[in-house]
Amino acid sequence: MISTFDLTMIKAILPEIFLVLLGIIIVIVDLTTKEEQKGVLGWISAAGLFFIIIISLLFALPGDQSISTWGGMIRYDWLSFVFMILFLFGAGITSLLAMDIPNLGRRGELYLLLLASTLGMCLMASSADLVMLYLAIETTSIPMYILAGFMTQEKKSTEAGFKYLLFGALTSAILLYGFSLIYGFTGTTNIYSLAEGFSKYTNSLPIIGAFLLVLVGFGFKVAVFPFHFWAPDVYEGAPTPITGFLSTASKAAGFAVLIRFLIIVYPEYTQLWSALLAALAVATMTLGNLMALTQKNMKRMLAYSSIAHAGYITIGVVAASQEGFSAVIFYLIAYLLTNLAVFGAVSVISRTTGSDEISSYAGLSRRAPGISLVLLVGLLSLAGMPPLGGFIAKFLIFASAVNAGMIWLAVIGVLNSIIGLYYYLIVLKVIYLYRSDDENSPLPIPKAYVLALFILTFGIILVGTIFAPWFSWVTQAAAAMF
Repeated sequence: MISTFDLTMIKAILPEIFLVLLGIIIVIVDLTTKEEQKGVLGWISAAGLFFIIIISLLFALPGDQSISTWGGMIRYDWLSFVFMILFLFGAGITSLLAMDIPNLGRRGELYLLLLASTLGMCLMASSADLVMLYLAIETTSIPMYILAGFMTQEKKSTEAGFKYLLFGALTSAILLYGFSLIYGFTGTTNIYSLAEGFSKYTNSLPIIGAFLLVLVGFGFKVAVFPFHFWAPDVYEGAPTPITGFLSTASKAAGFAVLIRFLIIVYPEYTQLWSALLAALAVATMTLGNLMALTQKNMKRMLAYSSIAHAGYITIGVVAASQEGFSAVIFYLIAYLLTNLAVFGAVSVISRTTGSDEISSYAGLSRRAPGISLVLLVGLLSLAGMPPLGGFIAKFLIFASAVNAGMIWLAVIGVLNSIIGLYYYLIVLKVIYLYRSDDENSPLPIPKAYVLALFILTFGIILVGTIFAPWFSWVTQAAAAMF
């Protein structure tokens, strides 16, 4: 009979166990299925990931108290659970969006790499030890490097994969050096014991130095200034569904780690890191929005938009409160739904037109009213317009800054949101007002895209109108840090 302690250990990693099993199933099906039937791999991957979500909700819900398990390597709490559901959902939708793309959707290794990266993200959110955290980050990153350069026949994709690998390896080395310094100062790798280890030092300079090195690694993951430089080229060159996954789930994993690390490891330095992150938030959202204004390529525009959104999310981290962290998690949920919907629509359009230029969207409202509606809902949600999920997310973020006494930061955020609204409306103007010679040619939309985009669009509206259940979840997740 399994003891309560052993059962808790299994529940803590139940999603990860099922991810490994799903990976094995993908390999077996890929090896035993004929080439013309390999489209089923996407359906198996998506169905498997949504099945894992259901199993997790039924059997792996954490209790009210956070629990350290697996020798202190894993933290089993609501924060890790909510993020884990987010990663699984993002991977499931990405599987649906990738399955009909030529030279991509019928390759079993695509789904295997996607599952491996998702496994790493789940472990990132629940890591309670520096060694486990670093291994989880690498498990997340290495498959993403490969996925970014997966379309080897396309120069932009190869370039994206190489740049992502090069910059990622550099920042990973800096992060590891920071971890090694922290271990040297404290004599432990357990994240929940580090603050006690720091307390014996009267000179805080070495501790701050190690923190800055760690911040470089985390800053790269979430693409905040000045660690954002890789995003535009990688987002443009990577396969569009992978770009959507990278811009949402990977960013969420970075913020999950950042939240836990800052509040648990550096509680005595809250004023310092809050001021530093406030400056980075202002620089990030301002640079992202101003650069997005000048873009003619849709994916590059969304890349700079993603950088700007990293700045908005950082405002919630700066608040350093339960309210701020709740806003961060809610924002990441709304952002994942929205950005995946937008990139899904972009993928459909680029397949038909062969272009990601914004000018190629002319006449789209007549060619594909459904896709145009998805972009309308998605872009207005990114801009923070009611009654969509992005509006509630931005409201919660700015409210947390105001309640933390940082009204100036909230004002800068609102001004940046106005800039963002301008370039989102430019795209919608091209879609609905501009004419095209091809506007009478219908845009073919695969069934998998219809399903994925319907779920995402419905989710954006649902999160924006009936937000109480989701906010209750994220409040419970944020409470795990306090």
